Amino acid sequence: MTYTLIIAEKPQAAKRIAEALADDKLKKIEKRGAYYYEFKRDGKPHICVPAVGHLFVLNEKKEKKGWTYPIFSYEWIPTFKRRGMVWVKKYYENIKELAEKADEFIDAADYDTEGEVLLYNILRFICDVKDAKRMIFSTLTKDELIESYENARPHISFDVLEAGLTRHELDFLWGLNTTRAMTLAMKKQFRGFQVISSGRVQSPTLFLLEEKEKEIKKFVPVPFWQIQAYIKYNKIKLLANYEKDQIWKKDEANKIVKGCKGKKAEAKDIQKRIYNQKPPIPFNTTTLQTEAYNQFKYSPRQTMSLAEALYQEGLISYPRTASQKLPSKINYIKILKGLKAIKGFGKLVDKILAKKEIKPTEGKKEDKAHPAIFPTGEIPKKLTAQQKKLYELIVRRFLACFGDPAKKESIKIILDINGHKFNIAGRRILEKGWTEFYEKFLSYEEQVLPEIEKGEKLDVEKINMLDKETQPPNRYSQGSIVKEMEERGLGTRATRAQILQTLYDRGYIVDKSIRVTQLGETVVNVLQKYCPDVLSEELTRHFEQEMEDVMENKKKREEIVEEAKKVLTKILDKFKKNEEKIGKELIQSFIKYKRKQKSIGICPKCGKELRIIKSRRTGKRFVGCTGYKDGCRYSMPLPQRGMITPTDKLCKECGSPMITVKIMGKRPFTTCINIDCPTKDKYKKNKEEKEKKKTQKKK
Repeated sequence: MTYTLIIAEKPQAAKRIAEALADDKLKKIEKRGAYYYEFKRDGKPHICVPAVGHLFVLNEKKEKKGWTYPIFSYEWIPTFKRRGMVWVKKYYENIKELAEKADEFIDAADYDTEGEVLLYNILRFICDVKDAKRMIFSTLTKDELIESYENARPHISFDVLEAGLTRHELDFLWGLNTTRAMTLAMKKQFRGFQVISSGRVQSPTLFLLEEKEKEIKKFVPVPFWQIQAYIKYNKIKLLANYEKDQIWKKDEANKIVKGCKGKKAEAKDIQKRIYNQKPPIPFNTTTLQTEAYNQFKYSPRQTMSLAEALYQEGLISYPRTASQKLPSKINYIKILKGLKAIKGFGKLVDKILAKKEIKPTEGKKEDKAHPAIFPTGEIPKKLTAQQKKLYELIVRRFLACFGDPAKKESIKIILDINGHKFNIAGRRILEKGWTEFYEKFLSYEEQVLPEIEKGEKLDVEKINMLDKETQPPNRYSQGSIVKEMEERGLGTRATRAQILQTLYDRGYIVDKSIRVTQLGETVVNVLQKYCPDVLSEELTRHFEQEMEDVMENKKKREEIVEEAKKVLTKILDKFKKNEEKIGKELIQSFIKYKRKQKSIGICPKCGKELRIIKSRRTGKRFVGCTGYKDGCRYSMPLPQRGMITPTDKLCKECGSPMITVKIMGKRPFTTCINIDCPTKDKYKKNKEEKEKKKTQKKK
């Protein structure tokens, strides 16, 4: 029996595609611990089989023994050949077996450069074909999947594919060679082995963060003074600010305060302005990441993981998009009616459905592959608490796009106190408009002022002079940095979150308000001194444009890759000449970084440093005191799994140092090192209660 083989990017997508296309019954087949689906469409047998992300990765093609650079020979190898990735093999084997009897292939991966590369590698290396039909969809809803199948393109998108292959090859060459050069430079100075990574986008991003760090360090605060007047009107107290927000001379500030004391305030002018505030535009990847961080402190990576789960469940459209426009072909009425059935949205949806014209506010940016992010109208079944939050944010933003402009009023009362001008500011919403749909995520505060007439005299209760000083620039947050990367042309909507996570994982940056570590600072300084091109935004943007040219068939992948090899050769020649100097600078910083990683805090017994120690005898780690040789025996056990990070904070209950523990697949948790702390009693009780409940359920 022959059949059409549809290949999806992930298991959940395969399931939804099969359920949407099946004429009648759907057969779920398990093989090697993975599932695929058999069904008939228009009477013809079909099988929908999933990959599980990329089944092939680029790897160095060994031509010389040992570690060296530059490396310009590479090949695609199955992902399961990588350490720790053997679990992927079952998906590879299922596709290989099913491809043998297929007489037609359909590419049903996500439609972007990553999806096209992923599926093309499966087609050519596993299925032994170079082309396939192409389903293109932005949601995993039944209607769109059927339409995508029935209107499948006759070929895969070779222009998108070529751009994707170019990106993979450039990133591989850049990352492999610069990382290896830095790692080898340090290895020659250090008996241990530690990867010091670099990358085509990673290094310019780190440089951007370090430039902000330098700006903060160079900052010198300048004192200034502010003057406030407390005004009493009937029984209402009002705050008025002096017309100059910053007064740079203390004598001038004192003179103003002295001149205002004991005087009345006269309302010289009242300025009212009524204005309309337009509804927001729909989310794209960057604005969703930024808003999710602002609202919930979700990292960009976390946001994309949650959004991907919502997409796989058919609840939202594809979350990796640059577009700020909603597709005209989608049925707004159908989506809104679907959302109406979800608790909490019914009354809001009714207000939109009652409008004469249902038309969203949109932005200017477009994306050839996918529209802006929107809910599909399907009703959620089981969502985690975090998924619920992100889903509600997306739904409310979508609804707000259909709202009317919000009508607002701003009022400015200009007071005269003995010839000195002060201002009272007020604001209020006259008509909620779109803010009614999104008010849960708005921080707008009204300041309603009493009806003061021009010329009225008011009592001045108190005049305050505030000592202030200018503040250093804010560090980037995880939300603002992805926006900055987009504006500077660093990375893509699909890669920025992972690049940021890599910088955290390598120990180059820490904290949510991003701070560059000493190790990260040294990496930047070393590269800036010896190989500044590695940090160049201009060079990164240049190659980004080159990839756009490949997609538009203006240039060939091969010529871009050759150009990159020439640039890399020059960079690596400089690196080799300075390898010893680079290695010495890196190792000094790395040793300090490692020491700091192991330093927990101050010993409560002797006041010396507490450190994370690993027992040579048992292999277990614990907190020990550096005063051990002097007779201090203070120690505490530590969790034996996960990565431990000191926090520089003390427990509110017992005053012991706090640590954060990250275990793969679980949420990080923060705890103190003191096993006798009262907080541990609460933890033990909770654990015992959970165990009791489990035992009762089993009975």
